Amino acid sequence: MAVVNLVEESVSSKPTAQDTLALRGVFETIHAESCPTSFNFHMHTVCSDGQLQPEKLMEQAIAIGLQGFAITDHHTVDGYQRAQCWLADYIQANPDRVDNLPHLWTGIEITSRLLETEVHILGYAFDVAHSAMEPYVQKCAPQDEIASAAQVIASIQMAGGLAVLAHPVRYRRSPEDLIAAAATLGINGVETYYAYDNPSPWRTSPRQTEQVQRLSSTYGLLNTCGSDTHGLSLLQRL
Repeated sequence: MAVVNLVEESVSSKPTAQDTLALRGVFETIHAESCPTSFNFHMHTVCSDGQLQPEKLMEQAIAIGLQGFAITDHHTVDGYQRAQCWLADYIQANPDRVDNLPHLWTGIEITSRLLETEVHILGYAFDVAHSAMEPYVQKCAPQDEIASAAQVIASIQMAGGLAVLAHPVRYRRSPEDLIAAAATLGINGVETYYAYDNPSPWRTSPRQTEQVQRLSSTYGLLNTCGSDTHGLSLLQRL
């Protein structure tokens, strides 16, 4: 995979963490080998149900050599905000290393309802202070109408972000049904590259990846990847 120069590729005037133009460029070039050492767009900290402190996560991201990533805690952006504070301090203390730092985007994972099925929708590069996101950053799953996939997708996009259906082969409804329905609602992408059986070392699941890739292509969706880290290593899920 060619290295994406996130500075040169983007001409967006948005803050770096909300740069959807650069993020789209990454999603358009991601492939099965991108995660977890080049890009990783699904991970959790102690601010939701993960084990990593956000500051330790940042240290790992730099040590691994990630080019770009997002912290996707459930129903909170506290982990992202702590990571941004750590990153600002790191840049101030190490100005000569700025060019080698990964690009950190805003992120979140929201429990939602689609075709009467509980699903998870990932949001990226949104404005964390936008009023549309307020119901989804309360550290608990949304209820009733605000939990509908239509509302979640619309809210993420109103806040300037991209909405992605997480691990689409994990639900009780088929990915064919769910991805078609999500595409109708205007979702931006699907988590195509995902390890469904938690292998070590991490690798995307071939059969499910092929299935989701085909559906993504059919509906013209972006492809994302993520380790869905809940443990102490960004290179594994658990």
